[in-house]
Amino acid sequence: MTWSLEGIPNHLADQVAETLSRSGNLSGAGRIWQALYDRNRGLVAADPTNTGWQRDLAVILDRIGDVAVARGRLDDAADAYEKGRAIAERLAAAEPTNTGWQRVLAVSLNKIGDVAVARGRLDDAADAYEKGRAIAERLAAAEPTNTGWQRDLVVSLNKIGDVAKARGRLDDAADAYEKGRAIAERLAAADPTNAEWQRDLVVSLNKIGDVAKARGRLDDAADAYEKGRAIAERLAAADPTNAEWQRDLSVILERIGDVAMARDHLDDAAAAYEKGRAIRERLAAADPTNAEWQRDLSISLNNIGDLATAQGRLDDAAAAYEESRAIRERLAAADPTNAEWQRGLSVSLNNIGDVAMARDHLDDATAAYEKGRAIREHLVAADPTNAEWQRGLSVSLNNIGDVAMARDRLDDAAAAYEESQAIRERLAAADPTNAEWQRDLIISCVRLAETGRAPRDNYARALEVAERLQASGRLAPSDAWMVEELKRRLSQSED
Repeated sequence: MTWSLEGIPNHLADQVAETLSRSGNLSGAGRIWQALYDRNRGLVAADPTNTGWQRDLAVILDRIGDVAVARGRLDDAADAYEKGRAIAERLAAAEPTNTGWQRVLAVSLNKIGDVAVARGRLDDAADAYEKGRAIAERLAAAEPTNTGWQRDLVVSLNKIGDVAKARGRLDDAADAYEKGRAIAERLAAADPTNAEWQRDLVVSLNKIGDVAKARGRLDDAADAYEKGRAIAERLAAADPTNAEWQRDLSVILERIGDVAMARDHLDDAAAAYEKGRAIRERLAAADPTNAEWQRDLSISLNNIGDLATAQGRLDDAAAAYEESRAIRERLAAADPTNAEWQRGLSVSLNNIGDVAMARDHLDDATAAYEKGRAIREHLVAADPTNAEWQRGLSVSLNNIGDVAMARDRLDDAAAAYEESQAIRERLAAADPTNAEWQRDLIISCVRLAETGRAPRDNYARALEVAERLQASGRLAPSDAWMVEELKRRLSQSED
């Protein structure tokens, strides 16, 4: 279908496309933006000196890139964003005092950073985000009353925090997120009717909660998530056709379920997960071409599987994990350059291996675990600075060790556990505030002790970490048994 924009100004056509995009109609939005691109490219070619048309073309390219990202086409997205940046850089360099062009450049840089994150290139992402933040900070400082520029700064700070979190730098992530939240709260309080600012606050609260959860501060995490849910529910109820707001609510429900799982409140977790899944199933069914919504649904299915596993319902867990894997395999095959989708597939493979282990199907478990490890080794080799991927590899190694233990191959098990432990010691030392990484280290020490490798030393090390978590209130309720059990094992162990 060819769209005619005759007689329709750019800004009105863009508004229509934005409305379609927010309602989940990527196809319609994409066609309008492509028609706008074709028209404006012709205008620019006819008069290259018209900077207004140049700017419009840069903005349209960003929109086209957004549609490509949502559809999982990172190459197309990167191409559009880079073209937009090239235009924005020329405009900003030609007239550095033009704040509007500086802002267009900052937005382009953020989007280029987003593609780099999806591809697992944290250095490139950090470079783009920092350049974008520098512009946003200058604009916000130059005119503190300009709410648009203040909001841009919130977005930049959140992205800087995301990279820091991926690298395992929780202090840096928390600092960026808290700065962003402070601005978002001021804007939201200044105009409670501004839905965009209310949504920004939801995003900030989610990120604050994520750091608190990683640190084992479950009460703080729950508080942040519940505040975010209250806002997200109001927005979603106010406009059920806004797919972005519906998705936001599903994200925060997922987080609330995660905290409930950590607290061993399985009924609460089930309620949150099921509500989130229902939203994501509707979105994914409404537009099967939206890769981001498909990915969201795969996460919900994984969560449902985790819950079923915790409740001992292995058949239900296996069904959920397999459904999740099917989605993730399609996504990973569609774009092998998307590191996040590759990582997601590795998670599904590990979960499927866990069910096979619980059923004593060791060959099936090995096959799944080895496929997962291969993906994670590739990711870690591509970006050794990504601490989350390092942790993922340590999980795969532990799983492979578990299979070797089940087969009574103690040397093979010990080799896998030792490799995992080396990663976890580095991560735990790099950030002692990360409770998840400290817990991982406990598990590795216990596994090694069980192979007969320095049992007293390993149980003592595990106990030391567990007691430290307990003393600081960061040992999850579901792990409350650890300290006494480790004391018992240590008392009975011999080197």
